[in-house]
Amino acid sequence: MFQPVIKWSGSKRTQAQKLVNLFPKFETYYEPFIGGGSVLYTLNGQSKKAICGDICKPLIELWLLIQKNPKALINSYRKNWERLQKEGYKVYYEIRDRFNSNQNPQDLFFLSRTCVNGLIRFNKDGKFNNSLHHTRKGINPDRAEKVILQWSKLIKDIAFVNTDYRILTKNATSKDFIYLDPPYFNTKGRYFGTINYEEFILFLEELNKKGIKFILSYDGIRGNSSYLKDLPKHLYKRHMLLESGNSSFRKVMDKTCETVKESVYLNF
Repeated sequence: MFQPVIKWSGSKRTQAQKLVNLFPKFETYYEPFIGGGSVLYTLNGQSKKAICGDICKPLIELWLLIQKNPKALINSYRKNWERLQKEGYKVYYEIRDRFNSNQNPQDLFFLSRTCVNGLIRFNKDGKFNNSLHHTRKGINPDRAEKVILQWSKLIKDIAFVNTDYRILTKNATSKDFIYLDPPYFNTKGRYFGTINYEEFILFLEELNKKGIKFILSYDGIRGNSSYLKDLPKHLYKRHMLLESGNSSFRKVMDKTCETVKESVYLNF
């Protein structure tokens, strides 16, 4: 059963299998907006080679820590979690302030597992700003250890790179495949980093010129509101909407429950 190790905003956990079922055959798998790795997990070794990245440095450092030194992460989480249970909420905010100062990946993992609904959220200055989930203790360290070790084994051969999506994919060829899940156009300021829409469109055009297959997850529909972004029709051959459950952001911000359908664009 799938257990996320990193809880990241915009997770494709509920869509991952449907997305992977759409993937073509390929040699190298690229995912330049790796986030919580739900799609990578579902892919589960189907690729001989995988290169994943993100511009969020502590996120990539956390992936590398899970991969190369899981025991250090396990021990750090256990220590912080036990302090939280004994000393109370002040520990959470002490660690949040420390993370916003030094961007320690171990602190990011702790925050992601003890904040409200596991919703990783940054303000316009790039500071983590979600609050402690007072009614939940956070994942138990023993359970966290099992999840971390499971993922460490799964990702042992994956390359993780802290870089821009264009740099990460510059060596891709027509034999490869790219899954794109960028910060959505209508979520500016909510997630870590943004991308320039016009530059991203040029990037997609370059992929088409090189004959590189891609699938793009992007703005869709939430509740009765449409956030569809009109991509130039020459960029893709198919467009569909995939249900992704209820909006965790809306649940946290205004206690409403809205069903989300996200756009998926395929250029093949």
